[in-house]
Amino acid sequence: MKHFLLVALLSWLKLHAAYSQPKPLGTALPITISGYVREAGSQEALIGVNVYRTGTSVGTTTNTYGFYSLTLPAQDSLQLTYSIVGYESQQLTIAAQKSGSINVALMAGKLLNEVVVRSRADEKVSDSPQMSQIDLPISQIKKIPALLGEKDVLKVLQLMPGVQKGSEGQSGLYVRGGGPDQNLIVLDDAVVYNASHLFGFFSVFNGDALKSVELTKGGFPARFGGRLSSVIDLNMKDGNKEKLHGEGGIGLIASRLTLEGPLTKKKSGPGATSFLLSGRRTYLDVLAAPLIAAETDGKTSAGYYFYDLNAKVNTELGPKDKLYLSGYFGRDRFFADDNSSETQTTKVGIGWGNATGTLRWNHLFSDKVFGNASLIFSNYDFSISADNKDTFNDRTTEFNLRYTSGIRDFGIKYDLDIYPNPQHSLKVGVQATAHRFTPSAVVLKNTELNESRLEVDKIDVLESGIYAEDTWKPNVHWRVNGGLRFSTFLHDAVTYVRPEPRLAAAYMIKPDLSVKASYALMNQYVHLLSNTGIGLPTDLWVPTTDRVRPQQSQQVALGMAKDFTNGGSFTNGLTLTVEGYYKRMDNIINYKEGASFLLIEDPTSAQRVRWEDNVTSGRGWSYGAEVLLQKKVGRFSGWVGYTLSWTQWQFAELNGGKPFFPRYDRRHDASVVGIYEVSPRISLSGTWVYGTGQALTLPQATYVAYSPGSPAYSYGQNGVQMLLPYGNAQTATEYGEKNSFRAEPYHRFDVAVQFHKKMKRHERTWEFSAYNAYNRRNPFFYQLATLPQSSTNPQPDLPRTILKRYSVFPIVPSVSYNFKF
Repeated sequence: MKHFLLVALLSWLKLHAAYSQPKPLGTALPITISGYVREAGSQEALIGVNVYRTGTSVGTTTNTYGFYSLTLPAQDSLQLTYSIVGYESQQLTIAAQKSGSINVALMAGKLLNEVVVRSRADEKVSDSPQMSQIDLPISQIKKIPALLGEKDVLKVLQLMPGVQKGSEGQSGLYVRGGGPDQNLIVLDDAVVYNASHLFGFFSVFNGDALKSVELTKGGFPARFGGRLSSVIDLNMKDGNKEKLHGEGGIGLIASRLTLEGPLTKKKSGPGATSFLLSGRRTYLDVLAAPLIAAETDGKTSAGYYFYDLNAKVNTELGPKDKLYLSGYFGRDRFFADDNSSETQTTKVGIGWGNATGTLRWNHLFSDKVFGNASLIFSNYDFSISADNKDTFNDRTTEFNLRYTSGIRDFGIKYDLDIYPNPQHSLKVGVQATAHRFTPSAVVLKNTELNESRLEVDKIDVLESGIYAEDTWKPNVHWRVNGGLRFSTFLHDAVTYVRPEPRLAAAYMIKPDLSVKASYALMNQYVHLLSNTGIGLPTDLWVPTTDRVRPQQSQQVALGMAKDFTNGGSFTNGLTLTVEGYYKRMDNIINYKEGASFLLIEDPTSAQRVRWEDNVTSGRGWSYGAEVLLQKKVGRFSGWVGYTLSWTQWQFAELNGGKPFFPRYDRRHDASVVGIYEVSPRISLSGTWVYGTGQALTLPQATYVAYSPGSPAYSYGQNGVQMLLPYGNAQTATEYGEKNSFRAEPYHRFDVAVQFHKKMKRHERTWEFSAYNAYNRRNPFFYQLATLPQSSTNPQPDLPRTILKRYSVFPIVPSVSYNFKF
């Protein structure tokens, strides 16, 4: 692999040198214009800005750090255009006889008095070979209605085609038939393994601290690897370099505050340093404590809370070097203390949390070569504690249980962006991650027994990857992104080395219309075991081993993209994408029937249980079509999305070896999102979602079984003859095929109104919203229930069994106060 990267670099350097050689007389020598694009007023680096020669398709885009490089023929002068959705475009006329550096600051789009958005829609989805990718403006996310007013990045992504929702209110993502573990969630290069607060009802990402959110669900570039279904790439703000800025909010269940500003007097140049600090905490525990104490006369206390903290510092070491240090830390905690019994006390605690840290160094080798080195840390842990004290006949017995599981990563990563000429944009890189898995560890202490300990050994593995990719524009019609990634996984008992080819291409039929196709092969070496289907923190991360092979997927997609550039202000910025896909997944794993991650052996025994004994591997496939009509700018913005899809799994040890629909398979999934700027002071927004009901496994019948060999008698009622034996009675349940029951369809409507007002030194916003505005009782789970005997029952002496539907969220109104200064 090292030789592969060396050959690739030498080849591209040779190509770069070829473009640098003197040209024959009469041929203009090429020049290179490079620099950084930032936001005016904060110096925040802008990602994905289009930089192109005005009136042509010759151009490039800024990378994650706002850097761009564009090579053009030398001439007396030329005009460059800098544009991105949400900002005012800027055109510069420059002398172009020699290479140089140009840094640009773009103004954020503002509302005029007549409510016309001044930002332009120069970003074209039809002009890129990338497909199955969605960028969400953070400003748009903050205006969409949310449960209890808590803006949630992941729940907004659920509104996109190809992304299925989990259970009611959950923030889990199921992308094109894949499970939640098949999503690579990256925050400033660090992997976030559990992205949920409040048992999945909220995500860990505070929108005030984020700069960009990008979802890729197919046609993956070679720089991404390690998951089968999607990549969610999130980048934190760098911090305002010009002045102190803050924003925050107070809601019904949580409050948040973000501060950013300069740490030095210098706004740019060597030594210029800025910071970002963002925190959030819920106060559910404070609200619930008095109610629980009053209900139990102070003998029982319980509560739940979560908090998270984002921090970032960046500094310019020199004209060519920048340093970034960022981190995230968040935790959830549930606790209960029961003192209601005079002879017994019980304390229970459940906690889980993430911690990440990233140190990045940018170095500009030349006006065509940009490098970034990253040191990465990530940790996720889950723990249960239970303490019980029982007093009987003046004798006290204590029982203590501690259970923990988790995953810890140390990683290193190096990437190069190379811009040899306008036709090629190259990326190469290498990364390595040392994983430490702790599938489960149990410590038990009982005063009636000797202290005992049962612990599953920690598992250390090494995952690495090396990649090279090129975005190639051979002519005005073709756009191609091709690449190759080699992934490696080292375990004590086995080693895997696997190639992962990637190819995406677009053919421009017209300047605003293109057809696209892509192919991607992905491998995944870490797995998530879940037997809840809800995304609780008890889900268990485990590695590939000699007995559990890596998951693998192959996905092909075909589609078209249309930009509506003419037709008035309403169609300004309107884009339409239509895609069809087919994905096959191999070696996916699931629990065997009745299995669990918990160790159920006697803790006092010396026997240890391998988690591999509780899982089975199989295959899956998903296919469908997606439509997205999206508008990112203008007085009215939003999108309409629709997905038609089928997903099936097959395991030799589940459902008799026959294929079945997984829980999150939905035949139809639709969403409508609208944001309307009534005036500079009032914004209206609404969302409507619809989805086919989930596939569930439910009992088909229950009956009473009696001990065999007992006397029996005949019972008759309305001509019905029954034979009921005497003996010990037990209730038995009969199940049909796995997930053969389809729940009722899911749909709801959310609405919100925001009132903005600019004060002398700050801006405030009041938001009033309603989740599930028409009070739809969507199913959360089903359960069999027994009706009491009654005269209306055809068999009044026998109980009757029915299926009951349970819902969790009726209409939920909320109010929040947000501010900026």
